[in-house]
Amino acid sequence: MRVIETELPGVVLLEPRVFEDARGYFFESFSQREFDALVRPLDFVQDNESRSSHGVVRGLHFQKGASSQGKLVRVVEGCVLDVAVDIRRGSPTFGKYVSAELSSANRLQMFIPRGFAHGFAVLSQEAVFQYKCDRFYDPSAEAAIAWDDPEIGIDWKLPAGDVLLSEKDRHHPALKDAEELFDFNIDYYAK
Repeated sequence: MRVIETELPGVVLLEPRVFEDARGYFFESFSQREFDALVRPLDFVQDNESRSSHGVVRGLHFQKGASSQGKLVRVVEGCVLDVAVDIRRGSPTFGKYVSAELSSANRLQMFIPRGFAHGFAVLSQEAVFQYKCDRFYDPSAEAAIAWDDPEIGIDWKLPAGDVLLSEKDRHHPALKDAEELFDFNIDYYAK
């Protein structure tokens, strides 16, 4: 596995080694040993999967406080624009984002650590999206910021008229108005 650093320290892309021949291909989509050595030691406790159609934007979601989650995400079918936003107050990169196309063709994965909001936009006709979480989902800790916050300025690679949102994702606050975020000076991985 090759680790590709991004402009947001801690957010990385992972590129697996793929073995292809006339029969097809094989790759390890996850190895705890490699992940711990190359990214950071942690235990994933929950796997999630979604299927979405072209134009769907999901995000920008995060879990608050003690329920904050790190996520390792990948696309099994199709293509998405995956986005991570630094929402740690006091961080030199607060309010900045990184994005990458993740697809079944490039097999890239993105790790989004605790302290970041996450979202994605479906660029293909459909996409099957999987993510590993290092904490269990807690509905009482669910939070989000606006996917179209102009101060963040994410280019979702979709015409505005093509964007499909859940009712809930239509009404999240801008980052500057979000009540509970993260503090850059707190280690959310400390045990």
